Amino acid sequence: MANKLAPHSATPSPNRSEATLIPLTKRLEMYRLLSLTRQAEQRAFDLFLQNQIKGTSHLSLGQEAVAAGAAAAMQPGDLSFCTYRGHAHTLARGVPVEKVLGELMGRDNGLMRGKGGSMHLTSVEHGVMGSYAIIGAHLPIACGAAWRAQYKGHKDVSVCFFGDGTTNIGAFHEALNFAACMKLPVVFVCENNLYMEYTPIADVIPVQYPAADRAAAYGLDRIVIDGNDVDVVYETLSQAYAKARAGHGPSLVECLTYRYSGHSRADPAKYRPAGELEKWKERDPVKAYRKRLGALGVADAKLDAIDAEILKIIDEATQACQAAPPTSTDILFTDVYADGGCAWRN
Repeated sequence: MANKLAPHSATPSPNRSEATLIPLTKRLEMYRLLSLTRQAEQRAFDLFLQNQIKGTSHLSLGQEAVAAGAAAAMQPGDLSFCTYRGHAHTLARGVPVEKVLGELMGRDNGLMRGKGGSMHLTSVEHGVMGSYAIIGAHLPIACGAAWRAQYKGHKDVSVCFFGDGTTNIGAFHEALNFAACMKLPVVFVCENNLYMEYTPIADVIPVQYPAADRAAAYGLDRIVIDGNDVDVVYETLSQAYAKARAGHGPSLVECLTYRYSGHSRADPAKYRPAGELEKWKERDPVKAYRKRLGALGVADAKLDAIDAEILKIIDEATQACQAAPPTSTDILFTDVYADGGCAWRN
């Protein structure tokens, strides 16, 4: 089946604007988040090639605008629920680079002292309520957190990120149904990068947009946006968060984007049509936003300074992680099984 979501046929949300009312300070904050997530993920890739990160991990190079725009629109106390592709979302909520890289490298200075690894990043302090390796498992959990806020009269919003493949999982439909019926303060964000693990999402769905085209079944608006445009992500999610905070229930937002690498480090992504990657790179979210800021009068030197500052942070974080000790066995071998130990019981 031909891919229904060609890179230049992505349908923007009908409420898209040129985002002229976004303050420059917020725009510069989003550029910083774009640069941070791009450079940190690239460093993670480089460290993997140097055999300093073991196992595998799932990068979101190319998808930075979703994490940056979503985080920039959040308020302190809002909660993020991520997938295994959660590095960018974790960094965008303010978790230090050293903590993330340390976790990926299995070092004691990592976010969970190296025990969780790439797919389980969690920082309650920063509102990052876990990265979930089980497809769709976090959608009902996000509903539970939102139900708690509703019950207690709190104003925080739960924001749940997931990939296009999750829309074929039962938990997706159960969570949407429950959230809509209970009018929960939760926002579901589908990062549609066209592919599940190795399968084009277009091959296994009967509709064009896997999330948005199913929204009507739960009484929700159909929202499809350009997930490579950080202004559009910021504006759309700002509206969705405000709706949730005001007690008017959930939203489902589908962001059209693209991952530059394969599903994981072990995937060369040879299943993609020739030229598809190159077409999407013409709409690179970091380069596009830099160009937009230039058109708004921001000097290249200012943006260069932001990039340089972030590179320095990443370099220092890398050095700290390389110098940190590996996770000790007393940490690795504790709380593996229900009895608190690591010995297998048959």
